Amino acid sequence: MIEKPASWPLAGVCRDDVLSGVLRTIRLSGSLQFCFAPAGDWQTAGERGLASLADDPSVAIPFHILVEGACWLRLEGREIQLTAGDVVAFPFATGHQLGVGAGGALLSPVENLPPKPWREVPIVRHGDGQASARLLCGYLHCDAVRFRPLRDALPTLMHVRTTGADDAGWLRATIAQMEAEVAQGRPGALSMLERLTEILFIELLRLQVVAAGGAATGWLAALADPALGRCLALIHDDPQRDWSVRELSAGAAVSRSVLTERFETLLRTSPMRYVRDWRLCLASVALTTTAKSIADIAYEAGYGTEAAFSRAFSRTYGMPPATWRNAVKRGVAA
Repeated sequence: MIEKPASWPLAGVCRDDVLSGVLRTIRLSGSLQFCFAPAGDWQTAGERGLASLADDPSVAIPFHILVEGACWLRLEGREIQLTAGDVVAFPFATGHQLGVGAGGALLSPVENLPPKPWREVPIVRHGDGQASARLLCGYLHCDAVRFRPLRDALPTLMHVRTTGADDAGWLRATIAQMEAEVAQGRPGALSMLERLTEILFIELLRLQVVAAGGAATGWLAALADPALGRCLALIHDDPQRDWSVRELSAGAAVSRSVLTERFETLLRTSPMRYVRDWRLCLASVALTTTAKSIADIAYEAGYGTEAAFSRAFSRTYGMPPATWRNAVKRGVAA
């Protein structure tokens, strides 16, 4: 579980710049919001149902917000007790179960959703009497999880408790607003829920960055390193620049050898390979979110020819750019 820190460390400015750069240039959007309000004892079927409804399941991050009551969460052999105000998200759409009591009815709320499009937020109920728990459920579309350094740094479960945390007032207010949008059914409720979900998820990521500040290796640990944090901020702020190790080391205020050694130690890569991988990640998004030609995307990614870009893209993503574009549109890209 992520504990909310008393305050952001001074180095957080640089870390936040890098995270902002990633989220600014990579699509993040909310989707599929519904309310689940079962009564009595119950348990979900433990499927990856939410992600399976996404146009591109590979970048769908399911989440649950417990707005009222209590329930348990089972994930990878663990059982966690959730209380009102808890937010859980699953960056890899890991299968999990939610429930109340023992031996209750086996439910699959996704299967009971009405056909889309929805004019208002659906409410899936089960049983008689007052609901034992009320949850807002959905998934977030986040292309950023295709960027391997970030993906490798994320846990299977992101869990934040907002109740009792002195500095979580705005998170509680956000959840309360989401609940009000569901209950009141005002025009624009679905759009409001999407935007509020995005804000909530960005905060989960920010807290994950702080919580991982003491990690020995990985992308989040690199953000906490003063020199690497400055270097990554430069790269993400201007990914199309023709960077050199000399320029990056000067910006990071360390020697080229020190910068290269820290990249190898913390990220298991080199500065220029990191630049290449980030550009290829941006290219993968451009392929599926724009009508740009592959030649134009190749040029923006820093490749002199479409053939060179295709070879590099295939090594990273396992298929040529044109095949990738079609596969993502069909929802079958890894």
